[in-house]
Amino acid sequence: MPTYETLSHFLRDWKNLTASQKAAFLVAVTQFVADLKTGSGFRRGLRVKKMQGFDDVWEMSWAPDGRATFHYGEPVHEGEPHIVWRRIGTHSVFTRP
Repeated sequence: MPTYETLSHFLRDWKNLTASQKAAFLVAVTQFVADLKTGSGFRRGLRVKKMQGFDDVWEMSWAPDGRATFHYGEPVHEGEPHIVWRRIGTHSVFTRP
């Protein structure tokens, strides 16, 4: 089972989201985790890709203007991915991912 943690910036960003934005993100995360479990890549709708200019930072779309950034951390359980959520919000999170 994939594991995760959140950085303080993510938690601060999370508090500023509306209830509907939070709900949309949680739906996307359910899909994200399911894709991690299969190990066959992420579905196209999540638009997961590496961020330009950052070697280890990835981005995911969870709404038309909803973005989250993350990186892969050290596995907590051998062979299972560990996700570190960095930022969440609109495209503005890309300025400081």
